[in-house]
Amino acid sequence: MKTKIKVISQFCILSLAIVALSLAGVAAAQDTPAGKNSSLTAKDKTFMKKAAKGGMMEVAMGKLAEQKGQNDDVKSFGKRMVADHGKANDELKKIAAEKNVKLPAKEPTVSWSSDKAYMDMMVKDHGKDLAEFKEEANGGSDPDVKKFAEDTAKVVQEHLDLAKETQSKLK
Repeated sequence: MKTKIKVISQFCILSLAIVALSLAGVAAAQDTPAGKNSSLTAKDKTFMKKAAKGGMMEVAMGKLAEQKGQNDDVKSFGKRMVADHGKANDELKKIAAEKNVKLPAKEPTVSWSSDKAYMDMMVKDHGKDLAEFKEEANGGSDPDVKKFAEDTAKVVQEHLDLAKETQSKLK
């Protein structure tokens, strides 16, 4: 009789231990980064990857503008691109890490032809980027990515205005 009670007690303790470990595993899984990306859609991920790639290009081109630009306004614009897009890139990397999204890491290959060509490209790129950031801010599904897009769209608008102003001085 004692052996039967002992076996039943051990079985109950083992069952409780298995249930407790299972519940702990479920709770831990909900706290992992993979559990946080549930609101990301394919569109959000595509936006993040394009924004990262574009941001790296802006930094690389900005560095070239600082080094090779002939006009002081162009050099100043390039310096601002490095600072602002570098900051945005860091913020996007942080969000991507939290959401378990792999962003492109390869530095773009860029070349310099002239101040005018650079500023023409900056006006065109920032116009396109602004539309994409506004679209994500208004239609994205993840609140963190939407906020990033909304905040960054304001900076991109400033860049577009400054790019147009700088471009007009080069004509």
